[in-house]
Amino acid sequence: MTIPEPRPAGDRAADRTPLDPPGDEAASAAQAGLGDAVQPGAGEVTATVIVNAPAARVFAALLDWERQSDWIPFTRVRLVAGDGGEGSSVEAVTQVGPAVLRDEMRVVKVDRPYEIRVVHYGKVLRGPGVMRCTPMDGDRTQVVWHEWFHLPAGAAGKVAWPVLWPGSKVSLIQALRRFARLVETGELP
Repeated sequence: MTIPEPRPAGDRAADRTPLDPPGDEAASAAQAGLGDAVQPGAGEVTATVIVNAPAARVFAALLDWERQSDWIPFTRVRLVAGDGGEGSSVEAVTQVGPAVLRDEMRVVKVDRPYEIRVVHYGKVLRGPGVMRCTPMDGDRTQVVWHEWFHLPAGAAGKVAWPVLWPGSKVSLIQALRRFARLVETGELP
């Protein structure tokens, strides 16, 4: 697998996907009150995995928010409000030793069985994210997880991102690989 180099801030205008297409009132309502967090930030990370399972099953496993704790290392995920669909609030708390990172997000779009869009709106993690399921031949599914984070600490964050990016990328890839194994063995929906 080839891992792309991180691109400098402001170099992605042409390939950004708007968080919600024009005319998508449900997603717009779910984004209400999230401010600039709905806009892509300068920190960008993507991971991809092929899962040997049909897209509907893979999608159901991704949308099972609390079971994400089973495949995202050091992280406890819980549904704070809603049913897990559009407008729901989700919290993911990652703890490694004494370090704790709280990630608050809102589900802004669910397009079964293809796409889930969220907006991270916490104090540290901010920006849109998307998980896409693409059906493939042989009841396989390609999962792409893409995040666009606002980097904290201003200029220092932009300088630190190229150093932090490889770890973020590796962590995301490892989480998706574990997710794939759990779906393929039937441990996730």
